[in-house]
Amino acid sequence: MSSNTRNTATLRSQSGFWRRAPAFTPTEVDFAFSNDMLDAFDEPATPLPFKDQTDMDVSNPTTEPPQSISPNTADPKDLSTQPEHRESIDPGDSAEVNSIGSPASPGKDPLMQKYHAVLSAANIDLEQLQKLSWKGIPAECRGTSWRLLMGYLPLNASRRELTVQRKRKEYDDWVGQTFSRGEDSLDRTLWHQIRIDVPRTTPGSPIFQSQRIQRSLERVLYCWAARHPASGYVQGINDLLTPFYYVFIEQHLPQISQYASATNTDSNASALEALLGSLDDKTVSAIEADSFWCLTKLLDGIQDNYTHAQPGIQRQIVKLKELVARIDGPLAAHLDSEGVEFIQFAFRWCNCLLMREMNLASTIRMWDTYLAEPNGFSDFHTYVCAAFLLKWSAELRKLDFQKIMMFLQSPPTESWGVKDVELLLSEAYMYKCLYHNSPSHYSTGNSSGRR
Repeated sequence: MSSNTRNTATLRSQSGFWRRAPAFTPTEVDFAFSNDMLDAFDEPATPLPFKDQTDMDVSNPTTEPPQSISPNTADPKDLSTQPEHRESIDPGDSAEVNSIGSPASPGKDPLMQKYHAVLSAANIDLEQLQKLSWKGIPAECRGTSWRLLMGYLPLNASRRELTVQRKRKEYDDWVGQTFSRGEDSLDRTLWHQIRIDVPRTTPGSPIFQSQRIQRSLERVLYCWAARHPASGYVQGINDLLTPFYYVFIEQHLPQISQYASATNTDSNASALEALLGSLDDKTVSAIEADSFWCLTKLLDGIQDNYTHAQPGIQRQIVKLKELVARIDGPLAAHLDSEGVEFIQFAFRWCNCLLMREMNLASTIRMWDTYLAEPNGFSDFHTYVCAAFLLKWSAELRKLDFQKIMMFLQSPPTESWGVKDVELLLSEAYMYKCLYHNSPSHYSTGNSSGRR
């Protein structure tokens, strides 16, 4: 029995994710990804012209998602000296809430006009917002859009201010109760781990090296872990907090984008601290509370990734291995022959959602689409991981075990921009269209893979 056949048999026994179907090999289709595909993101969305793989014109894969998408500052030691930790948030006079209720003027930009029309409605059309967001959200609209897509903000405009006021006050009360007696009252093991991990969070962005921001992140992570004892804090959750925090800061300080991936020089650090210092405590409290609730919503959807033995990640890795074997048999066979196990490199990809493989701007653009996809942070992320791995197929097939692992631990994505991420997303969406609902067709010699 050949190595590839043994690999196939093992995969079939590991999971029922794929069921039997007619064979499909990418050699039968000419998938030429170019700027033409990226240009399709600017075209109006049209309903998908197929219900399953057999009805699909695979020579022209769509880059649009389906029309119907089911949504499913002080150090803690000093907190005891602060009255009630922080004053209650009144959304009526909060700039953050005003920005939620009153979208920025759209000007003459057609895309901004579309967002303004959707976000200004008395009742948000969630399907339309998802459709727009899949192709990327303008920075001016991202904070409000993310809150809505996460389910933190109500779709009904009349309920938003009271909801935000209640949720922010609830979080503030938790922080006050948790830290009112100082650091000695905290779970020392948990607090120590969080204090170690936060300075390592998003090291490529000097924004998260700010002491004020780090203290805020620590409070969010500790409060979340204390209220989710079934999973508790797991390394990697700190990474998932930063996109929310950055997006909500940028809503108040648009100029902060120049520091997202800036070199952390003394002059940059001073200018950044001055910029962050312009945020008053009330605004930082609102950003912190909103980040907490959005992180909670995110982790509720992928909770299995962070419970004991992390079964959600284990399932994703099995699916990823099966998917790569179907699409690129030669690559799967080479990894198997070199003794490379998918868990050795893909665990971090699933645990941190590829955040450590990409810069912050790329991650945020990717999350625009994840938030618009059903199960975007779990099911769709698996297809993104597959597309990410297959992107380096030609290089990987020339390497031995040690060089493969070194390559995958530090892939060459330093210069990636939005277009690179959009190409990755379009490839992942194509694989989803082709394989997500198609049964497995493992049989010897039936899947030749990519050439």
